Amino acid sequence: MSEASPAGEGAPSKKALKKQQKEAEKAAKKAERQAQQAADAEASEGEDYAKDRYGVSRMVQSHEKPDRKLVKVSTLNSDVADQTVWVRARLHTSRGKGKQCFVVLRQQQFTVQGILNVNETISKAMIKFTSGVAKESIVDVEGVVAVVPQKIESCTQQDVELRLQRFYVISQSVPRLPLQIEDASRPKGEEEEGSQAPTVNQDTRLDNRILDLRTQTNQAIFRVEAAVCQLFREALRKRDFVEIHTPKIISAASEGGANVFTVSYFKTNAYLAQSPQLYKQMAIAADFNRVFTVGAVFRAEDSNTHRHLCEFVGLDLEMAFDYHYHEVTDVIGGMFNDIFRGLRDRFPTEIAMVNKQFPAEPFKFLDPPLRLEFPEGVKMLKDAGVEMGDEDDLSTPNEKLLGRLVKAKYDTDFYILDKYPLAVRPFYTMPDPNNPKYSNSYDMFMRGEEILSGAQRIHDPEFLSERAKHHGIDLETIKSYIDSFRFGAPPHGGGGIGMERVVMLYLGLDNIRKTSMFPRDPKRLTP
Repeated sequence: MSEASPAGEGAPSKKALKKQQKEAEKAAKKAERQAQQAADAEASEGEDYAKDRYGVSRMVQSHEKPDRKLVKVSTLNSDVADQTVWVRARLHTSRGKGKQCFVVLRQQQFTVQGILNVNETISKAMIKFTSGVAKESIVDVEGVVAVVPQKIESCTQQDVELRLQRFYVISQSVPRLPLQIEDASRPKGEEEEGSQAPTVNQDTRLDNRILDLRTQTNQAIFRVEAAVCQLFREALRKRDFVEIHTPKIISAASEGGANVFTVSYFKTNAYLAQSPQLYKQMAIAADFNRVFTVGAVFRAEDSNTHRHLCEFVGLDLEMAFDYHYHEVTDVIGGMFNDIFRGLRDRFPTEIAMVNKQFPAEPFKFLDPPLRLEFPEGVKMLKDAGVEMGDEDDLSTPNEKLLGRLVKAKYDTDFYILDKYPLAVRPFYTMPDPNNPKYSNSYDMFMRGEEILSGAQRIHDPEFLSERAKHHGIDLETIKSYIDSFRFGAPPHGGGGIGMERVVMLYLGLDNIRKTSMFPRDPKRLTP
């Protein structure tokens, strides 16, 4: 006879049973209410004089091309007062009260209030129907733009509202959402004040990313991100760069080491590119002179930090120079300033919208950018009490501390750290001709975090082979790379930038997953 299990093991707790009972009662009441509403609607069907002014529209299957222009919520203001307009938007909220119903309509990051009142054209049944439409449904509404006596603080369109006349559901949302848009939009400060208002944690957001991306903050973040790519391209095109596209499936690890994703490639293995580095250099050797690329970069690093992803968007550039690699750092520094200036001047609305939920200090930069040499940075850290060797690489905490020291001394959030120790850089980095302990390499920082790593590359095949051997690299694995310089290559340098990291640091956000639309990290492969 088997031993009896301990009392209660595997059974729901009293609290859980109570919760289940409460939810069942709630569901029963809701079903009863809906049935009553349906009965009421059926009873009054004959006298519903507004029945043609609302309802669930048939599925849009391109049946027709109606002569109807839908206007954008962002254009609704006092300039179009008294005009009758059609708007397609999401139903953000609806609140029915007696003979009135207030709705908030949301279109991307813009919102407007709508109001329905029972009158000779709007029936009580229409009010009931509108009040019962599930949040996040897509609706088509017709209404008159009306100026309001008091600003509507809860909407972006604060000076007007829509006096609704027609209300049709185009695509219905499920009634029970895994997260509420208003909870996901709550400002950071409010979350920490111990209020009872519910908040949405990061995993819930990412598990339901489609809903999460609908918040006004996320709409703004990803418009800023699109702007970074646009400004990157603009800044380089005006400096005579050519955009190229490089392979993402490669035959050997592009950066060396084990942090690569291996993929099956017919009867052999291949790797996902950790960097377009080698191909950018080959393009320079092929006389393209100045090149850039925007594309996916893969790193198989088990790093669960606030700033690492396994797949990110690389903004990479490479250029030939005449006499000194500072020609390269000057171009890159100028490019970053163009990006920062472009964001500040052309996207203030989006930046303000992000700051509303995630407050941050405005991003500061100098023109031309500040350039410090590595020994100067080490001295600043040592003066601040940090113990480190002159040729040690910077740890993440030391990078952040140096960023704070630079901000305090020079009042800039962006700077270039030049002349890194040769020992901490890759094999293809050109050594400093005046001091063999250092190299012609640099990192660039935003708010104390690295966003670009770059250098003058070795363009002489024999010297490159020698440096690769010094690093213990099998020359056969990089033969095509070394061979690309055997037909003559100009001196050149460049760097690679993580797009998501730039957006995160410019906006002062705390986690890179906020700036990756569908992040991939060691624990996340969906959605």
